[in-house]
Amino acid sequence: MKRSQINKAIVDASNYFASNCWSLPPQPSWDVTDFGLASFDSKGLVLINLANEPEYCEKLMYAKRNQVTPEHYHKQKKEDIICRVGELAVVLWTDIKDTQTNKITVQINAEKREVEAGTEIILKAGERITIYPYQWHKFYPISEECIIGEVSTANDDVNDNFFLDEHIGRYPEILEDEPALLKLLSE
Repeated sequence: MKRSQINKAIVDASNYFASNCWSLPPQPSWDVTDFGLASFDSKGLVLINLANEPEYCEKLMYAKRNQVTPEHYHKQKKEDIICRVGELAVVLWTDIKDTQTNKITVQINAEKREVEAGTEIILKAGERITIYPYQWHKFYPISEECIIGEVSTANDDVNDNFFLDEHIGRYPEILEDEPALLKLLSE
């Protein structure tokens, strides 16, 4: 991923946060990823770690329409994904390789519901979905831009992200084509 793309993503996210009255803490930990696929506009995400403690984690994320966070699961982490601004689609599976249609029980806004695995669950601003360990998921904005929150148990981005696409890497290789606006979490 080019440094110029990372810088632009940081500026776009910062501007969108500010235009929606989201104040960031002093010296936040930024992360910008194309998941190692060199296609940030279709597979990309901007993340800010607001808290990363041994017991819990909180993140603020930013994505534009058509930017997918690809299919993955966590073995340890339980997380709530919260649509803060815009509209967000979340897709869940118990077993992504299962071609049979099956229902899964999910928790949306603290209420349990049954949904068909592999179907879009649309979250409007303020709504949340709980994702349990070993539950495959992907998400992407339906609106032009979206602010996404995450509150979870302890976070280990290096060892607890398991992607369907084996070519995915959690952190991108950075091609330095201009000076960095700031240092990323992975640097």
